[in-house]
Amino acid sequence: MRTFALLALALPAAGLVAPVAHRRTSTARPATAEPRPEYVPGVISDPGYVRIFDTTLRDGEQSPGATLTSSEKLEIAKQLAKLGVDIIEAGFPIASPDDFDAVQQIAKVVGNDVREDGYVPVICGLSRANPKDIERAWEAVKPATRPRVHTFIATSQIHMETKLKKTPDEVCQIAVDAVTFAKSLGCEDIEFSPEDAGRSDPDFLVRVLEAVVDAGATTLNIPDTTGWNVPWEFGPLIGELQRRLGDKADRVVFSTHCQNDLGLSTANSIAGAQHGARQIECTINGIGERAGNAALEEVVMALRLKGSTHFDPPLRTAIDTVHITPTSNMVREYTGMAVQPHKAIVGANAFQHESGIHQDGMIKNKATYEIMSPESVGLMRGDSQSGAGIVLGKHSGRNAVSTRLRELGYDVDAEKLNAVFVRFKEVAERKKGGLDDDELEALVADEVYSAQALWSLKRVQVSTGSDVVPTATVALIGPDGVERQTAGTGTGPVDAAYKAIDDLTSVKVDLMTYSMEAVNAGIEALATTKVVVKPVAGGAVSGMSLSAQGGDVERQFSGSGSDTDIVVSSARAYLAAVNKLIRWNIRREAAEQVEDGVAAN
Repeated sequence: MRTFALLALALPAAGLVAPVAHRRTSTARPATAEPRPEYVPGVISDPGYVRIFDTTLRDGEQSPGATLTSSEKLEIAKQLAKLGVDIIEAGFPIASPDDFDAVQQIAKVVGNDVREDGYVPVICGLSRANPKDIERAWEAVKPATRPRVHTFIATSQIHMETKLKKTPDEVCQIAVDAVTFAKSLGCEDIEFSPEDAGRSDPDFLVRVLEAVVDAGATTLNIPDTTGWNVPWEFGPLIGELQRRLGDKADRVVFSTHCQNDLGLSTANSIAGAQHGARQIECTINGIGERAGNAALEEVVMALRLKGSTHFDPPLRTAIDTVHITPTSNMVREYTGMAVQPHKAIVGANAFQHESGIHQDGMIKNKATYEIMSPESVGLMRGDSQSGAGIVLGKHSGRNAVSTRLRELGYDVDAEKLNAVFVRFKEVAERKKGGLDDDELEALVADEVYSAQALWSLKRVQVSTGSDVVPTATVALIGPDGVERQTAGTGTGPVDAAYKAIDDLTSVKVDLMTYSMEAVNAGIEALATTKVVVKPVAGGAVSGMSLSAQGGDVERQFSGSGSDTDIVVSSARAYLAAVNKLIRWNIRREAAEQVEDGVAAN
């Protein structure tokens, strides 16, 4: 347990004490966002306004390997507020003490940052339909200016019979009791979801929805939980439910939550909006369970480009789209979930043109092959992008690096910029010809989006070759600031380095995935390594938490690292994942101690 004795010294510096709830007014005003109607639970004064409900921090984090630390969740929540999402589903508070603390911290900080135009995001917590879950969710979100509890129970026959083992009458009563209990706690903004609504009997759906509206629900979310529906059946389902609820439909906002198992999540969401849904649940980069969710960037840009001409009434959101690329970058790096190159809006190839015919058209008129500009989603381009012919090399200064990062869509504060600049100078000294954009972005991922370093890599030296036992000597700086060094052997130099890191940190993990790619071509190319690890069963650290679908789930932790040396790159990635695992355990243990103290009193 030497590791945790050392880590205790790092607790205050690691930011483990949640800030006190407070309200402050910022003067920042989104540059491209449209005005939004006043927020009222269950009512939207503008018939064409569509609320954007972001569930990146809840459903998105359920992707294997996408576990986020509390500080990472807070950073993403702040970025989502810059983006202008209407509702942030901050997590599943009952899952673990750390999840509860993370949601509560977001409620206290982001949920009280009221802009001068009155905007502040709703902070939502998910709960199953039972009093313990609901009370926990309410306690987590109630410090926010606009708190919401989101409760759910399955309504499809297969779920009721095989998972819940409940009759329809029992399920309906549980749903009503859940909403009634949430309202009794003082929550005035209650969302109810009939899980697997896309495969549920419409008659039973109507019965349940009518009952929960009478009990006090203000948002009715209709999930296509398994991605089963097609747009021409899901959209009309929304319309049918609204019609059959009659006057009760006027007291609630209808919402969609579409999974992407058939690649139709965005299409289904837009179809839902066409038929009356005025809240769309989505995630950044479309991450989430299995094949993921509707991608926020796709939904928002579809409504921005088509909303005024293809819908009656015209549809719109208040998303500040210039923050899409920075938000996508942050989520990609914090979660370790790569974005496919041809992904719409935020993929690396989304605004690239290689065909000669396409290039000729782009030179003559960009509108020939682009229906939106990269600048509209926060991605800048041009001659050296800055327009000043800047080439970033070993003689470049901090201002040049800062300017290029802003043009690439990164919003980094002074402290993070300093960390990136130090690494930039280290690499630029060793690399001829300067660093291109991809290499600079790799350094940002390595320095800015890696887990806050409890253990940091000082140096690594390896000995390997034919008829030689691969050996790595690794030196780390511990949480107490002391340098420690050890040597390890393995099947190769990377394995040897990982074993040495295991020994120094006293944390044992299983390596689930390991990937490496050259950032660009050439012998001097920067290498980027990504790993996913999970704790060894019975070890000093654990990754177990409660799943929203019931039962415990073993969390996995990702890390990435970049360097011109592939062993150094690999070591940095592995250490980043281990740091994230350790930090998650520290927060969980601290929260459990607080809970035990409260229970004892």
